[in-house]
Amino acid sequence: MPSRKFADGEVVMGRWPGSVLYYEVQVTSYDDVAHLYTVKYKDGTELALKESDIRSQSSFKHRKSQSSSSSPSRRSSSRSRSRSPGRPAKGRRRSASQSREHKDDKKKTIQETNLALLVLVLFKPSENNTKRYNGEPESTEKNATSCIILEQKLKPDLEIKRVLEQYSLRSRKDEKKKEEIYSEKKTFVAVKPVEKVPTKTKELEFGGRIGTFMLIFLLPATVFYLLLMCKQDDPSLLNLPPLPALESLWDGRVFGVCLLWFFLQAVFYLLPVGKVVEGLPLSSGRKLQYRINGFYAFILTAAAIGVLLYFQFELHYLYDHFMQFAVSAAVFSMALSIYLYVRSLKAPEEELAPGGNSGYFIYDFFTGHELNPRIGNFDLKYFCELRPGLMGWVVINLAMLLAEMKIHNLSVPSLSMILVNSFQLLYVVDALWNEEAVLTTMDITHDGFGFMLAFGDLVWVPFVYSLQAFYLVGHPTTITWPVAAAITVLNCIGYYIFRSANSQKNNFRRNPADPKLANLKFIPTATGKGLLVTGWWGFVRHPNYLGDIIMALAWSLPCGFNHILPYFYVIYFICLLVHREARDEHHCKQKYGLAWERYCQRVPYRIFPYIY
Repeated sequence: MPSRKFADGEVVMGRWPGSVLYYEVQVTSYDDVAHLYTVKYKDGTELALKESDIRSQSSFKHRKSQSSSSSPSRRSSSRSRSRSPGRPAKGRRRSASQSREHKDDKKKTIQETNLALLVLVLFKPSENNTKRYNGEPESTEKNATSCIILEQKLKPDLEIKRVLEQYSLRSRKDEKKKEEIYSEKKTFVAVKPVEKVPTKTKELEFGGRIGTFMLIFLLPATVFYLLLMCKQDDPSLLNLPPLPALESLWDGRVFGVCLLWFFLQAVFYLLPVGKVVEGLPLSSGRKLQYRINGFYAFILTAAAIGVLLYFQFELHYLYDHFMQFAVSAAVFSMALSIYLYVRSLKAPEEELAPGGNSGYFIYDFFTGHELNPRIGNFDLKYFCELRPGLMGWVVINLAMLLAEMKIHNLSVPSLSMILVNSFQLLYVVDALWNEEAVLTTMDITHDGFGFMLAFGDLVWVPFVYSLQAFYLVGHPTTITWPVAAAITVLNCIGYYIFRSANSQKNNFRRNPADPKLANLKFIPTATGKGLLVTGWWGFVRHPNYLGDIIMALAWSLPCGFNHILPYFYVIYFICLLVHREARDEHHCKQKYGLAWERYCQRVPYRIFPYIY
């Protein structure tokens, strides 16, 4: 095994991925397995580099010209001598051609230095470092128009060519070193940028091993408690429900229906309809492909439910066996989580999740050990994110609507039930219509697929998010049309904020140079990405969370104010998004360094303007 060349804490010169420029970095650690150095740039950015991309500072002494190495007085005398054709240089008479060559060399040297400085200003990744930071956000803001001009005028190949030819990072007397630089150029262009390979997770979230162990039991218990409370005539917090008999919680037929539903959605997912898109780059630089056909699957699901209703299938069977369906879904999610963890033990290092590779069984089992587990082209995490649980939520709501009509002998559903079904149906349809946007979320790009997401997607979403509809079946609430209109307006406001903010972010991430986004200002970062400081993202740091919370409140208001139980969703959702915002804050600070601090100064409020 080769020994390491650079020690921890040593200040060296590291090549920036995707470029031929070197910057001063500090070695923080070394991975003996991957043979990669973790280095830290001046702006706080941390990357993993190969040893071939790191050089000592002594090898980066710039070539000094004759004028730059002399004092002012010597420079003036030197210029005087060069203008005198009759004065020999160092005992030898210079010919006219030699004199012209000498002048041309000096001009070329000056041009090379000026252009090298220009390239460094334009392409230096740490534009938001402490030297540029002066407290004025506008000094580092850019807009999409500047990106278009930059892309048109300065192509990557031209940049590499000019820097290699005109910015001296080598001794020009050594021709072998010159050939090595040019060979490195050819090799580097052909290889994708090397980013940080996932290493052991050092910072544990969710309370670490003890916290995740407790959550494995607490989450199912919370779901069952909420469903039992909704069944009571008086669902107050102090009125604890009696525990049901264990044999009443399991029904093989119900479990079979759950399996049928899961595999039906899997068949819809595999249909060769819809476009295929690429996700964000992984740590290895590779991009996975995803088929976008969630909305088509929803239409097929709606057609299948319509056929069942046409043949008089009693959909309120879901309401009668709701607790058994929840238990069956929980058992299935646990079995799926065990399978995911076992298969992750054989996954390559680069396919492991950055936040689920701690080496602790319970923690990795909960958070997810493998980032994108796939069976062939079937992506398990992406499939579960939007398909079985989200569409199941809509089917459950419909079942509750039909159960309300049957139990209370109604010819039409109550206004409260119609509002809850309509609001949540809009939310699900929007998610499926904008399915591609989920590829940029933390669930897909950062979190592994373990118990947390498996249980959340297959149990928590369909059975907790439908709590308002389930509550209204046993506790009907009458609201007036003016109140219904006010709640509808509130939901529309939340939806507008949620959708416009997400669309703005996703479009900017996909193509920052889009002419439609030319009016957006952003703070450039060392990673090459920009932080929006105009539009919704200049109002608060997470405007999509704000819209989500407003909609959650609108979903609960039709249930009235007799009990707090139907407001569990909005309370939980605020806690969830505040916690997720804290996770985002931590990750973004590590990723963007001083650029994120500047963004926080420009946009001080996290979710709630003027409050938090």
